[in-house]
Formats: sequence, structure tokens, C-alpha cells
Amino acid sequence: MTQTLSRTAALAAVLAGSLMLQGCLVGAVVGTAGAVVGGAAKVTGAVVGAGVDAVTTSDEETRARRDREQRDWEREQRRCEQRRAQGRTC
Repeated sequence: MTQTLSRTAALAAVLAGSLMLQGCLVGAVVGTAGAVVGGAAKVTGAVVGAGVDAVTTSDEETRARRDREQRDWEREQRRCEQRRAQGRTC
């Protein structure tokens, strides 16, 4: 009788433990799925952001381009003045 009772108690403990672990497993699966979905959303956002960056021009890039064009124009003006000083046309 005690052997049957101890087997029943052991079986009940194993069943109770497995039921409790199912909650942990479900939580782990849901957590992993959330991480995968969140990671995919971040990757998608990064790809979209890179696409927008490739199409748009930042203020810094615009300023650098404007400065470069200004330096080129000034260089060409100096060359033109030197040619005129030498009696040549621009």
C-alpha cells in the first residue's frame, strides 16, 4: 500500500511539475517569437532608413557640396583674372 501511495505521489509530482514547466515553455516560446518579430521590425526599419538616407541629402552634405562649388567657382575666377592680366580671354 505504501509503495502504491509513493508511486502515486511521485506520479502526481511529475505531472504537476510538467504542467508548471509548460507555462515556462510557452513563455519562452512567446518571448522568442517576440524577439524574432522585434528583430525583424528593427531590420526592416534599418533597411527603410537606409533607403531614405540614400535618396535624401542631409544638411551637412548640402553645405559641403555648396562649399565645394563655391571654391571651384572662386578658383575659376582667379584663373580668369590671371589670364586677363596676361592679355588672354577667359
